[in-house]
Amino acid sequence: MATAYYEEVTVVGAGTMGNGIAQTFAAAGTKVNLVDVNPDALAKGLATIEKSLSRFVKKEKLTQAQADEIFGRVTGSGELAAAANSALVVEAVVERLDVKHAIFKELDSICGPDVILATNTSSISITEIGSVTSRPDKVIGMHFMNPVPLMKLVEVIRAQETSTETMTAILACSEALGKVPVEASDYPGFVSNRVLMPMINEAVFCLMEGVATPEGIDTVMKLGMNHPMGPLALADLIGLDVCLDIMVVLHEGFGDSKYRPCPLLRRMVAAGNLGRKSGKGFYDYN
Repeated sequence: MATAYYEEVTVVGAGTMGNGIAQTFAAAGTKVNLVDVNPDALAKGLATIEKSLSRFVKKEKLTQAQADEIFGRVTGSGELAAAANSALVVEAVVERLDVKHAIFKELDSICGPDVILATNTSSISITEIGSVTSRPDKVIGMHFMNPVPLMKLVEVIRAQETSTETMTAILACSEALGKVPVEASDYPGFVSNRVLMPMINEAVFCLMEGVATPEGIDTVMKLGMNHPMGPLALADLIGLDVCLDIMVVLHEGFGDSKYRPCPLLRRMVAAGNLGRKSGKGFYDYN
């Protein structure tokens, strides 16, 4: 297992990314406050961590005692006030700037002046998120990949005002988690989604224009480009609403038509066909 860099952290948001981030910190020996204002989401997030750890036990990567110890380091809470004693806070809520602004404003008043406030946003400007705080030098992007306990990459994004000290600390923290951090500047989509999402969007255009079936498009990318998963299956895994949100951020951020979201992607999101989480996307999961 990795080694704790911080004694206590808070993760805000118990969804797919948040519970994975919480598990990863707990596995590194850190006490974690997992915060979500929605009691059902919090309960589901904690249950997901427990199931994930059980899978590691079944695969003999952890003993049951180790899994119990890791799970015991995670405490659920419905209040942001739980972050009061944390050295680091990682926000992992929905990709909406207004929601993130509200959370960062409150965290800024709750946390001590030396506490670093990180965001797991996959596309929104870190500079904009940090602008509502009194500590923009201590606001940074810490973009984990899904599934967090398994994926090695963390994009560490420096905002306009992020200090070198903050950057150095988060790079070291990421390494202590057993991850490989890659520095990126604060531009829409950073590296990962600036490259990935236009590929997914273009795959949707191929489908809309009848170039090939979903299976055909994904097979070409898997067998022809050696991708482990085709772009349409990956979009279903990520969530088509998330893909659309990121494409909108890229389109608005760069003002370039190459980032225009595919009309079919918009239509599917409008219909509620969001991929795995809704049971139907480019493939049927019911």
